[in-house]
Amino acid sequence: MTTGHRTAAPRHGGARSAARSRRRKRGWARRTLLLALSLLVLVTAGAGWLYLELGGDISAFDADGLSKDRPDASSEGQNVLVIGSDARTGGNRALGGGKKGDIGRSDTAFLLHVYADHRHALAVSVPRDALVDIPACRLPDGSWTAPRHNAMFNSAFSVGETAQGNPACTQNTVEKLTGVRVDHTVVVDFQGFAELTEVVGGVRVCLPQDVYEKDLDPHRTERGERIFAKGEQDVSGRRALDYVRLRHGIGDGSDIGRIKRQQAFVAALLKKVKSDGLTPGKLLPLADAAVRSMTVDPGLDSAGKLLSFVLSLKDIDLRNTKFVTVPWRYEGARVAIVEPDADALWAALREDRTIDGEDAGGKRGKSRKSGAKDTAEDAGAGSPSPSPEPVSGAGIEVAVYNGTTVTGLAAQGAQALEDHGFTVTGTATAGGQDLASTVVRYGPGEEDHARTVARLFPDAELRPGSKPGISVTLGSSYADAASAAASDAPSAAASDVPAKVPSEVADDARSAADSPCSRLSYG
Repeated sequence: MTTGHRTAAPRHGGARSAARSRRRKRGWARRTLLLALSLLVLVTAGAGWLYLELGGDISAFDADGLSKDRPDASSEGQNVLVIGSDARTGGNRALGGGKKGDIGRSDTAFLLHVYADHRHALAVSVPRDALVDIPACRLPDGSWTAPRHNAMFNSAFSVGETAQGNPACTQNTVEKLTGVRVDHTVVVDFQGFAELTEVVGGVRVCLPQDVYEKDLDPHRTERGERIFAKGEQDVSGRRALDYVRLRHGIGDGSDIGRIKRQQAFVAALLKKVKSDGLTPGKLLPLADAAVRSMTVDPGLDSAGKLLSFVLSLKDIDLRNTKFVTVPWRYEGARVAIVEPDADALWAALREDRTIDGEDAGGKRGKSRKSGAKDTAEDAGAGSPSPSPEPVSGAGIEVAVYNGTTVTGLAAQGAQALEDHGFTVTGTATAGGQDLASTVVRYGPGEEDHARTVARLFPDAELRPGSKPGISVTLGSSYADAASAAASDAPSAAASDVPAKVPSEVADDARSAADSPCSRLSYG
């Protein structure tokens, strides 16, 4: 019996030991799994963590004030209206905002268009003094105002004379002005702006000259102390706010001159955030500062919605992030919006075209120039009967010659080639101008590329040559086909050919990758 007891005890003890070992292993496995899942969340996006941290802090305005007559969502991109408010409650008074009991005012505003390819973005600033039509807007008592004509743009934000302002009225005004449906609206106040700049550790800016206290406050009788030295420097907090509010003493001293510096600042802020990386350690304090001082539309009123939108922007290249001001001119002490230039800009946004004419709609996997055709059936007016299959001329160089007496035929053929991705090395008149059919000549080893070229010219004849390179000499058959296509096409007024954004708008654009010292003022 004793022996039996002696032998049984180790067996029971071994079972308990094994059970404890299994529990330890299961506990270790659970802890490891939890740790791995936590690291996965934190390292990849931090969305769950940020959601728990920020979920209750986001303030949204009442969507009842949005117009019931809104533009259709014609673009696959997203449009975000960003409003800077200089008259909010709390710590804004200490930073130069409106006084207690003052009404909300809009200091700056821009419409950010994120193209459907999520590779391009365009921010269009609207001067606060611009004369626009303000549609009916909702008052705090639930009634609606009468529409106003030729009113200052920033007065829309003050409709109702409340301390928090009226972002819904500004959104209605922007939609009326642009014909673009605004998907989201974000209002940022003075304090929030200052905190954002501190969280990122300062933003790189540039001053074309020394700036003094009187430049910031023209009511001063003396110049005062120097607050900014000429050249590049990092600013944050109150100094960052002073920089973007600075108006006098630089350039022409106008609000639209100040817009240039505000665009430069936002570009530098984006560059800084992107260079720091969208890691949880960087995202949390940045997002915390943002949401505590932002008012958003109901579509962004949770951390999940806000993070989803922000993370959708992570692939936009700084060089493809552009800033422009709506085409304008002075009208007395105010600013008039220039038409049809502005309409062409708004049309580009509605159609997901960049200001350089690229299609950034995201439907084809890559951008293309406006007017480029995906298939030959899409060829525009004035082109001869196209090939029934898609033609891609990527990487193929072609010289174009006019072998007829038809003026401009070489340019027309060159455009057809460029629309399909070919590189045209030059156009000229051929030695003879009595060619009946188009001829495609090619050098040694280039027959396959020549056949690709010939697909755009159905009657073309292929001819080998001893010299390298490919050339197209257009014959009268091409001229006849082009003439017939033009006569069958609708008139320009009735066609779908998009209006081109004026070159001066594109030429004046700022990229987020530009130097902070470039183009700081109109004056």
